[in-house]
Amino acid sequence: MAIVINLDMMLVKRKIKSNELAQRVGITEQNLSILKTGKAKAIRFTTLDAICKELDCQPGDILEYQ
Repeated sequence: MAIVINLDMMLVKRKIKSNELAQRVGITEQNLSILKTGKAKAIRFTTLDAICKELDCQPGDILEYQ
């Protein structure tokens, strides 16, 4: 796939654990894991918005086209 998910890097930069982000965003840890590993086929804009809000970043910091 040409879309790369850089969520792990943002979590390290912000010093936030996956389970903490999942709780703050309101999704399950399993769904966050699917997103982080690139196995997700789609992401809702509301979820992306909540993740960006919590990590204080832009969607382009998380999603990269190669």
